[in-house]
Amino acid sequence: MGKYEFTDEIKVVNGIALHRIKAITDFGNVKAGELGGFIKKRANLSDEGNAWVSDNAEVCGDARVFGDARVCGDARVFGDARVCGDARVCGDTWVYGDARVYGDARVSDNAEVCGDARVSGNAEVSDNAEVFGDARVYGDARVCGDARVCGDARVFGDARVYGDARVYGDARVCDNAEVCGDADYICIKGLGSKYRNTTFYNNKKGGVSVCCGCFYGTLDEFAAKVKETHADNVYAKEYLAAVEVVKIHFGIKDD
Repeated sequence: MGKYEFTDEIKVVNGIALHRIKAITDFGNVKAGELGGFIKKRANLSDEGNAWVSDNAEVCGDARVFGDARVCGDARVFGDARVCGDARVCGDTWVYGDARVYGDARVSDNAEVCGDARVSGNAEVSDNAEVFGDARVYGDARVCGDARVCGDARVFGDARVYGDARVYGDARVCDNAEVCGDADYICIKGLGSKYRNTTFYNNKKGGVSVCCGCFYGTLDEFAAKVKETHADNVYAKEYLAAVEVVKIHFGIKDD
């Protein structure tokens, strides 16, 4: 029988008829008789689990909401997007394309998640922030304000990206990062024997941290690791030259 039914209320969006839904049984925090949001077809909202679309939220196209996920407010989920797990999508947010929002992730306010982007774990995307392309935001990371995360960029751990910051390309911003503008990080490609992408960024302690391959640590720890691994070969010289450039950029003076 399912957990909801279509009502006679219809909203036409871009020529597509969406039907308001109504719960016909109790599940999760939803009570029988409670009106929900708008969906195009039954495949948009699973009858399994506690997933629900409420308020004036819209789900259409081949998008799917399932698990215990909630889509609420004036949010729109469309295209081939998936919202699942305990994820919450609310406010005026848009989730579309092949985007995935899952785990305990939260997307709110006027944020957008699109393309092949992924938002997962306890991550939050809020305000006017955008996550798109092949970008990933996960763990306890936060992206807010007018920030943008795009390309193949990764934001994870306890990282914070906000303000007018743009994290893009192959940048990796993680752990205790605090990036609020474009000047708060540098990404250099092609260094070392593995030609890795190395990202240097402000951290919450007022210093600079580094993400390079499997290495995450402070600038001083990175320099020490480079010397330990490469001694004084050409790769060491590349990395250590980059460290000096980073010190100039961030105004770090040697003791």
